[in-house]
Amino acid sequence: MMLNHKKVAIIGAGPVGLTMAVLLQQKGVEVNVYERDLNAQTRVWGGTLDLHKESGQKAMKKADLLDQYYATALPMGIKIADEQGNILFTKEITPENRYDNPEINRNHLREMLLGSLADDTVIWDMNFTGMEENDGQWLLHFKDKPDVKADLVIGANGGMSKVRKYVTDAEVEETGTFIIQGDIPQPEKSCPEFFNWCEGKRVMTAFEGNLLVANPYNDGALTYGVIFKKPEQWGGTDILDFHDTEQVRHFLSEKMASWCRLYHQLFQSTSFFVGLPTRRIPLDKPWKNTRALPVTLIGDAAHLMPPFAGKGVNTGLLDAFILSENLTEGKYQTVAEALEDYEQKMLAYAKEAQLESSKNELEMREINFTFKSLIQ
Repeated sequence: MMLNHKKVAIIGAGPVGLTMAVLLQQKGVEVNVYERDLNAQTRVWGGTLDLHKESGQKAMKKADLLDQYYATALPMGIKIADEQGNILFTKEITPENRYDNPEINRNHLREMLLGSLADDTVIWDMNFTGMEENDGQWLLHFKDKPDVKADLVIGANGGMSKVRKYVTDAEVEETGTFIIQGDIPQPEKSCPEFFNWCEGKRVMTAFEGNLLVANPYNDGALTYGVIFKKPEQWGGTDILDFHDTEQVRHFLSEKMASWCRLYHQLFQSTSFFVGLPTRRIPLDKPWKNTRALPVTLIGDAAHLMPPFAGKGVNTGLLDAFILSENLTEGKYQTVAEALEDYEQKMLAYAKEAQLESSKNELEMREINFTFKSLIQ
């Protein structure tokens, strides 16, 4: 195998980086994952993830984790409501669709993947700052930590990846949409009326260019996102202070003033807000074909896209599936050939995923948008 006696360094212990490590380690590859989080108990914040059969679940199956994913994830129905709380459409969970794309908490997914790796695979508290060629290997630099050597570097450290510049000159750009995400611990006590109204289903509401998506079951919390076109007067900065919970509550209450009190209960019960401008990485620029040593990208580091088609993590897991096969199945003579084939394939399917996400994003900002077309 081309990676015999070679060391692989994966930067980033998100679901894509960890899955990549599992798939390589199962083939006997020497691999370490370097993650800036302090330790494995550091909470990963954010909404649940749903893994699709043709991509995310495909990678889980190859990693021998599909049954564990099914046992851990929660199949969830969907309610579409109007701004007055009237139910317009309901999608129930059935024996036929329960395994289509069940939702899994990000921390539970991380725990599942870590449990499939050797104990010393992930090196925590390692904030990657850069790398350079050194005697035929990469010399990786970390903030206030010793340097590390590797023969192959895989950047899996998200949309703002510092590995990207070694592979492409493409720069992250905003798409014009903004998401305010809220987190409500113990929603059955904090906002019981809204929590009970969800009936265990995800709730989606759209009205006059404002959209809300809520999930009542996210490891004991209710998480939701309010999605809207970023106001032009905000310019390149966010005018809200997301550490000031009351300010954000007031903004949402004013913005959604015509929505019924059910939604306002949600805003007033929220204890934690985050503001997220949606971003993408243009994929029309060719990647660098002259690199000092083997290095590539997977996941958001390679193809960051808005979250409006459920394709982000699933495309990243497909990256891990294809790249791990290229590197371990004996189809290629050199690492460079394996990377080139992976990147050609990835750029093609990632462009399709980005286009679908962008199409949905533009439709979702329309005044008369309905979610129904996206979930059937």
